[in-house]
Amino acid sequence: MIEGRFFINGELKNTAVGIEDGRIVTVGNLIRGGDERIDLGERIVLPGFMDPHVHFRDPGMTGKEDFGTGTVSALHAGVTCVLDMPNTKPPVTGLKTLESKKRAVRSKAYTDYGLFAAVTKDLDAAAVADRVAGFKLFMGSTTGKILMNDDIAIGRAMAAIAPTGKRISVHAEDDNMIRKGGETNDRDHMRNRPKEAEYNAIRRLGRYRGMPVNICHVTNAESLALASSFGFATEVTPHHLLLDSSGTDGAFLKVNPPLRDSVTRENLFAAFIGGKASMIGTDHAPHTLTDKSMDYDQAPSGVPGIETAVPMFMAMVKKGEMNLGELVRMGSVNPARAFSVNKGVIAEGYDADFAVFDPKKMAPVDANVLHSKAGYTPYEGKDAIMADTVIIRGNVQIREGEFCGSRCGEDLFD
Repeated sequence: MIEGRFFINGELKNTAVGIEDGRIVTVGNLIRGGDERIDLGERIVLPGFMDPHVHFRDPGMTGKEDFGTGTVSALHAGVTCVLDMPNTKPPVTGLKTLESKKRAVRSKAYTDYGLFAAVTKDLDAAAVADRVAGFKLFMGSTTGKILMNDDIAIGRAMAAIAPTGKRISVHAEDDNMIRKGGETNDRDHMRNRPKEAEYNAIRRLGRYRGMPVNICHVTNAESLALASSFGFATEVTPHHLLLDSSGTDGAFLKVNPPLRDSVTRENLFAAFIGGKASMIGTDHAPHTLTDKSMDYDQAPSGVPGIETAVPMFMAMVKKGEMNLGELVRMGSVNPARAFSVNKGVIAEGYDADFAVFDPKKMAPVDANVLHSKAGYTPYEGKDAIMADTVIIRGNVQIREGEFCGSRCGEDLFD
């Protein structure tokens, strides 16, 4: 039994939640007796957050991150479930590579998780559908060599995936519109990968309206509106919402798709806090400091973000810059629904996943206390409220800000 201020049906209310076999069995019934009790006082109890877009680099690139460090980072943000992308080494392109990755990450996870399979011309969708969270289509070149930007090939893949009912998350940049010119900073990167490439990729996908498509890391309000007009789900990242291409930090902020100019960022943020996006997906993509210190042209794309996203948004809620209900909708409810996971709300029958925050404990982000192998953060000094207590299927993993858990994470699609 847990007592506290729970966010239920759009409002905070003091109540009690009963847990049995990892699931919520009662809401609102105070049962006195021998049950183990946790009293969370006046702290805010939210449904555990879900990140539908992470790159934990496991297997093949575990010097950058692995499933252990990645999921511990997630825990400290209040994230209780993650979905990992397929562009590891080797990439997940079929049953054999999927099973190999499952073996590699099994027993490492401190949160629940699911894995994606990459959409390729040789993908046997039916063979892997029951064992993946969804499929990932890369229309723009990025980490890994699993690009597929041909309309005929995409059409065949969509036809094969459709009977499975699985969601297709898309890196939507038309690779034909990405220029290959030299780059020395984020502004050059933005010019080489213009927002028109993103918009055109989404436009081409419009023929698949009615299918469960999710447009990842949307960088501008126009693309967000277009994707929504097709009925697609949309993800937005903290870096596209909070950072822009005007910095002078070498390749530390180099990402695909790129950061945009400040006006584009501001318009996207306005759409975000106005509830125009479906989900928050961090696209957590850590690299080593050595990698990111290379010349801009040679440095890899991607930034870490899973441990800081929800805490920064919680700080915005406290300061009145964002609505708590919208954060829960985009961070918990919608991702769980989009990928058919039994999480995301505090109600009977759902997994007993809770992210607890103490609004009085706001502090600047400090890379020295974060848990990713990256060892740096693009959000240094920004206000954040880290998770105070985190519970996954009734298992207390974080207590009063301190890790106390175990590798209890389960593959939800195995």
